[in-house]
Amino acid sequence: MYKNVGSKALRSGIPAMSVESFDPSRDTIVLEGAVLAELLRAAGRLDEPMFGLDRLAVARLAPAVRQGRADWEAAARGLDNAGIEALIRLFTLGEKLPGWESGANSPVVPLAVELKARNAYPKDLTRWIRSNSDNRYLPHGNLLDRL
Repeated sequence: MYKNVGSKALRSGIPAMSVESFDPSRDTIVLEGAVLAELLRAAGRLDEPMFGLDRLAVARLAPAVRQGRADWEAAARGLDNAGIEALIRLFTLGEKLPGWESGANSPVVPLAVELKARNAYPKDLTRWIRSNSDNRYLPHGNLLDRL
């Protein structure tokens, strides 16, 4: 049985419980400037624990992994080939970080497409991705999405 403890909880110093509404805009991030720079810095530290990021940075950057394909396509156009490849490696290994799991919606997919469009996709990159990830969709995405 539920008991109304709202005013009693406030008088006792215990914070009252509240229900927050879901705001999908809180789970987005703009893929430009400082965000891309921080991701590229992390991509340069693949051998460090959590890529040199602290827990707060991992959580703050997690929405970047869930950004839409169009957002990553636009971001990739502003990056050089080495930057795109570095981000592919970061997001491949990053699937092991909390909140960075992405399945078929991984940023690796549109980033790989951009490198292929530039004829700059390294021959050994697919082998590296597959040997460093359990995500069966990398680097090509979901076959049904390509049909």
